[in-house]
Amino acid sequence: MNPNDSLIEMLFEKVENYGITTAELFKLSFIDKFADVVSSIALKIAIYFSLIMFVLIINIGIALWVGDLLGKAYLGFFAMAIFYALIASIISIFGREYIKTPLSNILIIKLLETHSHEKRESK
Repeated sequence: MNPNDSLIEMLFEKVENYGITTAELFKLSFIDKFADVVSSIALKIAIYFSLIMFVLIINIGIALWVGDLLGKAYLGFFAMAIFYALIASIISIFGREYIKTPLSNILIIKLLETHSHEKRESK
């Protein structure tokens, strides 16, 4: 057997091990990022659900209180519906200027910061 043959076999074995290790590292990195994303989403869903329930119960309480002040419970719910219709109208009129554009700008800035930060880490 030629000594060069064993060197070539050893080289192929190291390349194969490198490929397996790289694939495993990629898989573990993907699993880590996936777990982070899923857990973040689950946390946000739990927080949003709690906030929605809080707002809903507060609104029912306010509607009943306003209804009590107006003499009929259903009038309080109508008053709350009118209040939210006014808020929806204001948001639809001024939403692009005061919500959509600033939020888009903030997201773009954050995404560009993240992208440039990842570029610096990979160098």
